[in-house]
Amino acid sequence: MTANLEMDAEQIRRDIVTMIHRAGSGHSGGSLSAVEILTCLYGAVMRHDPGNPEDSCRDRFILSKGHAAPALYAVLSHYGYFPKEELMTLRCLGSRLQGHPCRDRLPGIELSTGSLGLGISAGLGMALASGISGDSYRVFVLCGDGELNEGQNWEAFMAMNKWKPHNLTVIVDYNRVQLDGTAQEIMPMGSLRDKIQSFGLKAVCCDGHDVDQLMNAFNEAGDTRGPCVILAYTVKGKGVSFMEGKSAWHGKTIGDQEYEAAMAELGAEESCAMQSLAVEYVRKEAN
Repeated sequence: MTANLEMDAEQIRRDIVTMIHRAGSGHSGGSLSAVEILTCLYGAVMRHDPGNPEDSCRDRFILSKGHAAPALYAVLSHYGYFPKEELMTLRCLGSRLQGHPCRDRLPGIELSTGSLGLGISAGLGMALASGISGDSYRVFVLCGDGELNEGQNWEAFMAMNKWKPHNLTVIVDYNRVQLDGTAQEIMPMGSLRDKIQSFGLKAVCCDGHDVDQLMNAFNEAGDTRGPCVILAYTVKGKGVSFMEGKSAWHGKTIGDQEYEAAMAELGAEESCAMQSLAVEYVRKEAN
């Protein structure tokens, strides 16, 4: 399983870079840092069915850091929610793949996100709702460490400790870089693990790019009697050396030369074929 997930993650990285390059805009840094997290969730952890995305017993996923939509779109496509060539319509006029996820446009999206700080609260509500509806499911929320500058997250952590839903897992994409600087420069948070634990919550730390460590963390969260917060240590722009750890690549356009360099590092076997499929897909949809 581990090898398959790692191969999936490699392809998803290539898809992210290709779709952002074609769009001429989009958030590459935070999308690339979240690849293994999302791949493990959709490839092994979550109960979900692309053929029945509204199944009441499906596990729910919320991308609280909505600007990382390219990563979520690439994963949803990879696991069968919509045709892969549609990825190349990212941010195009009329496309279902908007700059931030839209609940009403695309199957597999549980919550429209973009304004940071809302996901954990919404996820808590979804988790508690399962006790009312009688449906058995888990809820996973992915947020950024920079996003934790938003105070509502900490209100949500307090509420998580009060209600203690057993089916809620929050994952922090802990890449330590924000839009215009490092997390330490923008708003120092000290030990995030200590802060989470001081709210009475379980905190599990792992390498967010190591599939085995991620799977162990998700298993530990599933065995926890109550909510769990996974601190997944990641690298912004992971996989593309000139992007890694650079705040400039939070949302910078990927130019042609940069695209070629990135794909040389990631492997470009399928990029040209996918772009050709995209042209045909857009032409077909226009007619």
